[in-house]
Amino acid sequence: MAQTTLGSTGTRVSEFALGTAMFGREFDGGVATTASEAHDILDAFADAGGSFVDTANTYADGESERIVGDWLAKRDRGDFVVASKLYWNQVAADESLSRRAIRAEIEGTLDRLGTDYLDVYYIHRWDDETPIEETLRTLDRLVDEGKVDYLGISTAAAWKLTKALWTSDVEGLERFEVTQPKFNAAYRDPVRDYLDVAADQGLAVCPYSPLEGGLLTGKYARDADAPEGSRGDVSDWDVSERQWAVADAVEAVADEEDATPAQVALRWLADHERVTAPILGARTVEQIEENLGVLDVSLAVDQRERITDAYA
Repeated sequence: MAQTTLGSTGTRVSEFALGTAMFGREFDGGVATTASEAHDILDAFADAGGSFVDTANTYADGESERIVGDWLAKRDRGDFVVASKLYWNQVAADESLSRRAIRAEIEGTLDRLGTDYLDVYYIHRWDDETPIEETLRTLDRLVDEGKVDYLGISTAAAWKLTKALWTSDVEGLERFEVTQPKFNAAYRDPVRDYLDVAADQGLAVCPYSPLEGGLLTGKYARDADAPEGSRGDVSDWDVSERQWAVADAVEAVADEEDATPAQVALRWLADHERVTAPILGARTVEQIEENLGVLDVSLAVDQRERITDAYA
């Protein structure tokens, strides 16, 4: 797996990150990905050269962090860039980014991961009730204390990201260096301004939902019911015509390249000029192995353009 620089930082990461939202999560009367299965997924990712692991305090109420921590304990911690997030708090009584909540949550996260520090600490959502200066000043102190290396932000409006960066500049505080928006071949317009800010400020972009909730895997069809138990089956999922057009273009290119639609969609995203390291999500070893097949896929200019133009 190729390595890339994380935005304007000096840290190198693998060109893909591994998402762990399903690790330990209760799902359909069972567990989406057991600890043993999760460790096999992490092994496959690491064996392929993956070094960037993404989790959060809210994933399975902290169980995801515990599972990752148990796996890290058997590895060299320095070989991996570990990111976690806070907002939906597990220790603090409220959902906020207040000084009190951040202090409580970082200790819980570090304890569950069994590590002294995080490479990246994201705010999972924006907190409208807490002044951004309070949030940033508290996070800044975590960096000073060596508990966090870099700060990140996930979902927020572009103007809020701009406000946070301006506050950091004016107050002399650590700024967000890494962003994690939803972005993929079939979901672009809502995040266009956000990506413009990230590009202008030299921020790393590590998108989640690279396959648009499964739409770009090829398992859905316009005129057929969604597979039983799939996201399209269990949720109210509205797919626009432009998204179907992208799915069709991805499948056509996949046929040409003897690849899966998921691999083509991941390659399109990884090669995007605004993207640093997309986040691969997998519930099973079979899924991560299929996704890792992207490492053997390359797209011609005209193939990329067909996928890009399908959205427009």
